[in-house]
Amino acid sequence: MQREGEEPIECRLSFAVEIAREAGDLTLGYFRTSGLEIERKADDSPVTAADRAAEELLRKRIVERFPHDSILGEEFGSVAGTTDFQWVLDPIDGTKSFIHGVPLYTTLVAVLQGDDSCLGVIHAPATDETVYAAVGRGAWHTGGRGKPPQIARVSSVGQLRDGLLLTSEIESFATRTPRALEAYLRLQATARLARTWGDGYGYLMIATGRAEVMIDPVMNLWDVAPLKPIIEEAGGQFTDWQGRATVHSGEAIASNGLVADEVMAIVRSGP
Repeated sequence: MQREGEEPIECRLSFAVEIAREAGDLTLGYFRTSGLEIERKADDSPVTAADRAAEELLRKRIVERFPHDSILGEEFGSVAGTTDFQWVLDPIDGTKSFIHGVPLYTTLVAVLQGDDSCLGVIHAPATDETVYAAVGRGAWHTGGRGKPPQIARVSSVGQLRDGLLLTSEIESFATRTPRALEAYLRLQATARLARTWGDGYGYLMIATGRAEVMIDPVMNLWDVAPLKPIIEEAGGQFTDWQGRATVHSGEAIASNGLVADEVMAIVRSGP
């Protein structure tokens, strides 16, 4: 429960960082272990016991501390609350990476106040780094437990031809529309380098100045909610494919801001 005198955003941000790290530690107990069972959900996406256990931990901790806030999570749906705050959870963003032993999966925690995402956390358990932000309070990055947080800042690269383009899965562009795939291929042809170091980790890379553009064509709210405050507070730009600064469109373009107009022109141009 919120303690007397605590600022509602600040106390939720520090708590979100805390529980994201706890859930991430839990996932490490399953990571690269033999016998990890993989199930398929209705949409054919994979899920493991680690996904479910991590979300259960997150929900338990939130209910203990903020029992009147609502919760939405990828694995267990929504629970209504009576405050203006909604926690949005993705216990393992990048389950495909996780099940194949790739250390670039993340735990995502966000809080919406009304319809707007007011804070977000991206925690990468296997690389032990965390980026987090709240609106108006800056973005911060820690590169390991016990290390002091540093200000997170996007890169100063001014042209896409000099930049790194990231996405999560190229196949998802074709799933959206043929034109979406064509747009991605134009971006790839323009960028200096393109890689699929995506999911939540790709957005962490944007916020810490290690990549210039991250684009996804198909997303859920639990994938998107933490990203907007982090990217914007790190000095970048976060929009949907129409240029709207929202987490509710099911798509995302994050950049350092300097290449945003160039990226949007390519995305909107014809084949």
